[in-house]
Amino acid sequence: MLNFEYYNPTQIVFGKGSIARLAKLVPADARVLVLYGGGSAERNGTLAEVEAALGQRTVQRFAGIEANPSYETLMQAVEQIRREKLDFLLAVGGGSVIDGTKFVAAAVDYAGDPWEILETYGAKIKSALPFGCVLTLPATGSEMNSFSVISRKSLQAKLSFGSKHVFPRFSVLDPTRTYTLPERQVANGVVDAFVHVMEQYLTYPVGAPVQDRYAEGLLQTLVEIGPLALAKPDDYEVRANLMWAATQALNGLIGAGVPQDWATHMIGHEITAMFGLDHAQTLAIVLPALLDQRRAAKRDKLLQYAARVWQIDSGSDDERIDAAIARTRAFFESVGVKTRFGDYGIGADAVPRLIAQLEAHGMTALGERRDMDLALSRRVLEACL
Repeated sequence: MLNFEYYNPTQIVFGKGSIARLAKLVPADARVLVLYGGGSAERNGTLAEVEAALGQRTVQRFAGIEANPSYETLMQAVEQIRREKLDFLLAVGGGSVIDGTKFVAAAVDYAGDPWEILETYGAKIKSALPFGCVLTLPATGSEMNSFSVISRKSLQAKLSFGSKHVFPRFSVLDPTRTYTLPERQVANGVVDAFVHVMEQYLTYPVGAPVQDRYAEGLLQTLVEIGPLALAKPDDYEVRANLMWAATQALNGLIGAGVPQDWATHMIGHEITAMFGLDHAQTLAIVLPALLDQRRAAKRDKLLQYAARVWQIDSGSDDERIDAAIARTRAFFESVGVKTRFGDYGIGADAVPRLIAQLEAHGMTALGERRDMDLALSRRVLEACL
């Protein structure tokens, strides 16, 4: 039986030309720091459009937030905010920029060492600076949730946190801002959104047909439009639906009241921290192997997934599960995201190192039932080779 609370205060402003709405979304007297990644926001005109919409407000920039946002870089933004007495943040970019902005918002007035925000998974956050988002890369859903993942290079650590204090006040989603994205980033976004849905859906049945059908619809949408997003980069309808599907994949609705897994993400974070792979690349490696290794615990949902998402309804139970896992792997490969360690030059010697990192970060009881120990994680990693 479902039993849950759902809370999400983020205002979504969606559609072509929506960046102009910043003129009314950002307080008129705000002292704004615009945070972004590399130079693409400048080259494609997004930054100029944002600053034009902000008008006469005090506006400063902070560039250089990495694809895996680093604690070291973000603390420089914290120092700038404190020094210049800025009071509103605006993230312009994808999930990494938004994740980084969430950390910065929480760290500015944090009482203590800001790294504790990650070590305590956000439990000690009492307040955060207000911030909004201009999304340019559909992938993580960070524009409509209160979660963030940050890396610390010096420790080879990649940790997550969450807090009700770091929901964006608003997020502006203009699909036309995605037209110039590199294919690799679009493909990564498709995979990331797909796996977000899977981590909330493919667990075990709990009598939640609304969430199940909602999740299956998102998965089918991503399967349908993922290749189209690569083939038709300036198709507004395709890019709009990809952007909205990625937001819906992790805004809390499909996960409300149902068990959630997230083992694929936790293992993936360690791979990124150790080897620098893109987040989505790690998910594409881990998920098929994890589904195979956990087929007994996930049997009912795997069969449901096979039938409803891939229309696989013939053969024995194991044959249908094998086919569904194979189709999942093939889908990731079809959008150009490889699914084996060997594709990235990673060998068997990585397995014990990754297990040691999982243990060091307390990731010893993963999965929807918290029964995925290090021995099972090892088998999953070995199946990734």
